[in-house]
Amino acid sequence: MKIHIVSAGESVDTISALYEIPVNQLIFDNQLIYPYQLAIGQALFISDGLNVKNRNIYVNGYAYPFISRWVLENTLPYLSELSVFSYGFTAEGDLIPPVLPVDWMLQMAFMYNAKPILTLTPFDEQGNFNNLLISSVINNAVATENLIQNILTELNQKGYAGVDIDFEFILRDDRFAFTQFVQNMTNRLNAYGYQVSVALAPKTSDNQPGLLYEGKDYQALGAAANHVLLMTYEWGYTYSTPMAVAPINKVRQVVDYALTVIPAEKINLGIPNYGYDWPLPYVQGVTRATTIGNIQAVRIAIDNNATIQYDETAQTPFFTYIKNGISHEVWFEDIRSISAKFDLLEEKQLRGVGYWQIMQLFRANWLTLDSRFYITK
Repeated sequence: MKIHIVSAGESVDTISALYEIPVNQLIFDNQLIYPYQLAIGQALFISDGLNVKNRNIYVNGYAYPFISRWVLENTLPYLSELSVFSYGFTAEGDLIPPVLPVDWMLQMAFMYNAKPILTLTPFDEQGNFNNLLISSVINNAVATENLIQNILTELNQKGYAGVDIDFEFILRDDRFAFTQFVQNMTNRLNAYGYQVSVALAPKTSDNQPGLLYEGKDYQALGAAANHVLLMTYEWGYTYSTPMAVAPINKVRQVVDYALTVIPAEKINLGIPNYGYDWPLPYVQGVTRATTIGNIQAVRIAIDNNATIQYDETAQTPFFTYIKNGISHEVWFEDIRSISAKFDLLEEKQLRGVGYWQIMQLFRANWLTLDSRFYITK
């Protein structure tokens, strides 16, 4: 593959002629919309048909049950695993299934030979992570046993291949209990042929302060679970100052620390499939960014005649624009930033990647991945 950065005056016709590829292929691969306008600085995927794949990797994607059937159908060929988001539970260990039906997602996953994974989250009634709910279950042997039994029943009945434990804001005092919970879950599920993974907040040291980090012991959890997902995203988030969602320099720091305590073959690198649009000026505690898709971000740049720039340190695209008298700053992912993450994946020989989340199709991402790696099925 090649990456073409659009310059002033270029069009789909001139670019397709430059690389001697059909215009329709350029349009399809990059999800261009009629009349096929381009933004200066836009990165385009160019297929050269000379793919040299390095090795097999695992590819996971999280999806809510309200995902478009078309998006899921176009994404599943590139997935090893489909994590259904999400199941909850009560303080007594009763399993709470998603509100919407999920059987259709599992059936589609089976069709494309992707393993469906049950994602377990401790959400309260408002949809927020509840650390008191976590504490009440992992410190109660009866509740833990009930939850494991209920999960085993669901895995067997639905055909899931395993469980992803996505717990956040774990209390510092529950650090050991959470590790034991994951170990118990792994021991029990592995005995029946199911796998267990655990999502890890992006730490750079064992004693990193903060509610996101203190309850998770990288080394112990890496040993307890079959594999882990590094949640290497959300540096830029809804209430942050405008910045890259997953700056590669920050991502690298997390990976470097993780590799000191977890084997590379157990680590999946988290990749965001979205960006943010911040209104300016930024006011802490007041400004709220809007979540946008990567294709949507480029459309915003086109519609507002904005030039897309590229931060070489974060290795992430961004741009600014003004609409209705309000200034905006946008950070998102393109195939340059995705390729930088793939470079890190290959450099460190990690197990694979995990996408949060696959609700919007970003075809150039999947084509880039497929041009570089074999996808384990």
